[in-house]
Amino acid sequence: MKVKINPGCIGCGMCASTCPEVFKMNEDNLAEVFADVTVDIENSVRQARDNCPVQVIEIEE
Repeated sequence: MKVKINPGCIGCGMCASTCPEVFKMNEDNLAEVFADVTVDIENSVRQARDNCPVQVIEIEE
């Protein structure tokens, strides 16, 4: 599984709080992917994508 954040993040921090193993807030207070997705956290990544208020998290299975 690969994950990326498309343009349009509003910096709410939901993804970073849902799955801090993969997402963090950068110096511009926007989310970024900083780690690879491992099998044990795939569900957390999907939850972050599904709960993103602007739907900018993209997952490639």
